[in-house]
Amino acid sequence: MRTQAAIIGGGPAGLLLSQLLMKAGVSTVVLERRSRDHVLSRIRAGVLEWGSVEALRRAGVGGRMDAEGEVHHGVALGHTNHQFRIDFTERCDRAVMVYGQTEITKDLYAAQDAMGATIIDEAEDVALHDLDGTAPRVTWRKDGVAHELTADIVAGCDGFHGIARQSIPAGKRTEFERVFPFGWLGILSETPPVSHELIYSNHERGFALASMRNPHLSRYYVQVPADERVENWSDEAFWDELRRRLPHDAADGLVTGPSIEKSIALLRAFVCEPMRWGRLLLAGDAAHIVPPTGAKGLNLAIGDVALLAEVLTAHFAGDAAALDTYSDRALERVWSAIRFSVSMTNLLHRFPDQTAFEQRLQEAELAHIERSASAQTTFARNYTGLLT
Repeated sequence: MRTQAAIIGGGPAGLLLSQLLMKAGVSTVVLERRSRDHVLSRIRAGVLEWGSVEALRRAGVGGRMDAEGEVHHGVALGHTNHQFRIDFTERCDRAVMVYGQTEITKDLYAAQDAMGATIIDEAEDVALHDLDGTAPRVTWRKDGVAHELTADIVAGCDGFHGIARQSIPAGKRTEFERVFPFGWLGILSETPPVSHELIYSNHERGFALASMRNPHLSRYYVQVPADERVENWSDEAFWDELRRRLPHDAADGLVTGPSIEKSIALLRAFVCEPMRWGRLLLAGDAAHIVPPTGAKGLNLAIGDVALLAEVLTAHFAGDAAALDTYSDRALERVWSAIRFSVSMTNLLHRFPDQTAFEQRLQEAELAHIERSASAQTTFARNYTGLLT
């Protein structure tokens, strides 16, 4: 087999890249380790910066998002069981869209199927070869049969634990990482959201987040120690703890019900530099991880892919220097998002060795944001997409 772009990873990043490249006349093959049903079963975030909304529209997959997604014009921050709202429209004339990652993936699969895309699921033992040459190869096994693909470039969209980044020699990449000493215990429940917009809450017992997937499906989180186990938390215990940490007016209106999914996500910040080696270019979680505070993970992946599609289209049109621009341009946005997400994480969470003095400083900083129009403008511009 031969193609212009071999794409490793069939999640939203890989599928969106294939969609954009095929629309530009570039041939692709997508390799995914898991089955399609497994990919569609992943529960992920769904807060889209407006730049991401526009990127999905350009890819031709924005119809259902525009019909079913919810536009949010602000967000609430809480401290000492009190909340205040930051109005995105007033502060920076932007908004965000709430539309689940699973729904985006469904839309991309449908669009790719309609275009006749080559998507190979359940590809085992994927390996990358000759990445520093002019004709990289990809090998894999499916149903016990060995296969090989020759490509002009390889795009690594296979996530943090994938093989793409690991295929770059250790001496050719630098990795930066901070692992946080806590995680988010999250539940999904078929209940109306406590608020029509997200609430991020600082509390002396720990962070809490009230979010949603749609008007009938809520997603809630509470901060827990990194070594906590899901089995230690009944639904009743979760709801009780969430009520303690939310602003009082939100807690009073909380509608509870059985959880339909419960899990713990650990928090880390990670960046690999560079995001290109030879004919391999990384995008999304294969190159970077951000703490979920600030909802930047999916947006960074979409930003990477939009840029990568632009660069590869130029490359295949004859621009010999196009590939050289990708890593630096992508990393500028990555580090901007890391800065915001980490600062927001530090502001809203309780650390194991945190003193009462440090708790009061967090509360004072949140009170400053509440009083300051300029601080709210800075927050709004970062949250809705500083570089989009």
